[in-house]
Parts: sequence; structure tokens; C-alpha cells
Amino acid sequence: QMSNPFIYDTGRRSPYGCLGHEVQIEHIKAYVCRPSFFTDKAVIVIHDVFGWQFPDIRYIVDLIAGHGYITICPDFFKGTEPWKPTDHWADFADWMKEHDPVKVDKETDVTLTYLKEQCGAKKIGIAGFSWGGMAAHHLMLRNPQLAAGVSLYGIIRDSEERYDLLNPTFFIFGEKDHTISYDQITLLEDKLKQYCKVAYKIKVYPGQVHGFAQLKPEDMKPEDKPYIEEARKDMLDWIKQFV
Repeated sequence: QMSNPFIYDTGRRSPYGCLGHEVQIEHIKAYVCRPSFFTDKAVIVIHDVFGWQFPDIRYIVDLIAGHGYITICPDFFKGTEPWKPTDHWADFADWMKEHDPVKVDKETDVTLTYLKEQCGAKKIGIAGFSWGGMAAHHLMLRNPQLAAGVSLYGIIRDSEERYDLLNPTFFIFGEKDHTISYDQITLLEDKLKQYCKVAYKIKVYPGQVHGFAQLKPEDMKPEDKPYIEEARKDMLDWIKQFV
């Protein structure tokens, strides 16, 4: 029994001055950050339950943009309320019914069109965190336009069609994540061996809890910092290999 299925310590967050700007694309808003030079490579970031305006996710968008990618985080909740740290976990299951991480295809297509037509993007990758990790896993099975994906601590729903990935995908987990059991990770590994025809990678980071990879530097605990930095470097290295 999980009292709080997704939560990581949202604790007190230091404020964050964003480097990017907000845009309206068809029916959704999005946060975009571009590198200082021209590039035709892009990354879509999928936010967690706290939504597209949460400081941690904007920090990640800016971080990826700093490595030479047009980076965008669309509001996959389409203007509806994200989950808030003050909300009651008893309501979480009902909230999730209204916010299904596999119902992201339409917004992804809108974002892909924007990146290709307005930003000149030719290669596009994806990175999703928690709720977004599940969404990224889903999209890597469905959307061949995404050249590579990273799914960070997305809960694994077992079914046979979850493993035939279209393009290279990297799965990042924390060893102490109480939402994802070691058995689930082992199952993922076994099934990918069996079904997956493209490059994939699974890595578990010692001592890390759910949501560990998206903390801003000033919000990290010293003992977690090396693993957070390693996970982010691994994420970027994977994207650079294929996008």
C-alpha cells in the first residue's frame, strides 16, 4: 500500500529565474528555451504531476537547452490544475483518472508540428519525469518521429505491448523509489530482452528516491548530488548519441 504514490520531497524549493519564455501552440501553452546558436535538434520534456510551471521542470528545460537543443515543455494537462503538494493523497486516484499519462498523443503531435514548422527542428528526442516518464515510455512505443527517449522513474505497467520500442530508449530509476519495486525493473529488463529490437538501457542509481534527477543544485542534499549529476549526464549523453 502506497500512501502517496508519486510524491518525492517537494520540500521547500528555492525560487528559479527561468531562461526561456512561454508560447501558445494551438490549444496548449508551452515553456520553451533555445540555445544561443542555431540548431535543428530539439527535445520535448514531459513534466511530472506538478505540471509545466513547476520550477524543477523549467530548470531541466533550461539545462537541456544549454546543451544545444531547442527544448520545450508543453502543458500536457491542457490548462487543468496540476497536482499540488498540498492536495490530499486520498484524492490522487481520482485525479489520475482525469490525467492519464498515456493520453498524450495529441499534444505531442501539436508540439512536434510546432518544432518542425516554427523552429526548423529535424531531429527530436524526448525526456519524461515520473508521470512524464510513463508518458515518454508510451510515446516511444507509438511515435516514430521521436528519435530517442529517456523515461525517468515512470511506473511500469506490465502488458506485452509495452516492450516493442520504436527508437532507442533509456530508463532511469532510483534504488530507493517506493513507487517502483525492484521486481518491476527486473521484469522490464527481461521483457525488453525478449521484445525490443532497438537500443535500450536501464540504470538504477544508488540510494535515490522518486524524483531525484530533477532537483536544482541548491535543493540537493550533498550525498545525493553525485548521483543526480550522473543521472543528468547519462540522460544528456543518451540524447546526444541519437538526436
